[in-house]
Amino acid sequence: MNGQHTTGDAGRQSAKEPKQERARRTRAQILQAAAEIFAAHGYPKVSLQDVADRASMTKGAVYFHYANKEALAVAVVQEHYSRWQPLVEEVRARRLPPLETLLGILDRTAEAFRDDTMVQAGARLQIERSLIGADLPKPYVGWQELLASLITEARTAGQLLPDTDPAALSRVIVAAFFGMQHISDVLSGRSDLMDRYTEVRDAIFKGVTA
Repeated sequence: MNGQHTTGDAGRQSAKEPKQERARRTRAQILQAAAEIFAAHGYPKVSLQDVADRASMTKGAVYFHYANKEALAVAVVQEHYSRWQPLVEEVRARRLPPLETLLGILDRTAEAFRDDTMVQAGARLQIERSLIGADLPKPYVGWQELLASLITEARTAGQLLPDTDPAALSRVIVAAFFGMQHISDVLSGRSDLMDRYTEVRDAIFKGVTA
């Protein structure tokens, strides 16, 4: 009544925490299993039973945390997008000039597409969004806005040609990057992704660097 916890309240709270942590770990396990199987086989060919088998748990356990396959796909895509802000902050923390910051973010993003199954799964699910009966986060727009801002900074700093159009260049980079990673996935399972990325990066920036 006075806002103070009784001994019983504290006991109940401490008892809840391990259960909550177990639930968090279970959801993370399911999500990782789903990412692995979505990335490998695509949305239409995956069932919740497939995810349960990959996660080494019952189908009922998966259903307890995710009501259906659509909800699981949305969760994977959301987790995909959660990877980007820490990556951007990591590069910004280096306090590099604007163009080097831009290139550093693109470099780290390419590495994530090469190495991170959650990123790969989210990208594939976005490509297959018309097959998923749920609303997924809108792709690409956030990347275009971020890159346009960095391009503007680099142009102001004299690192890019003065007639560089930040909005247009950001659209070109996003289109080229995401197309590149998809082609690399289809043709080589992303084994050549960094080589293909370097080609795209150098071709784009050679024409705009001051």
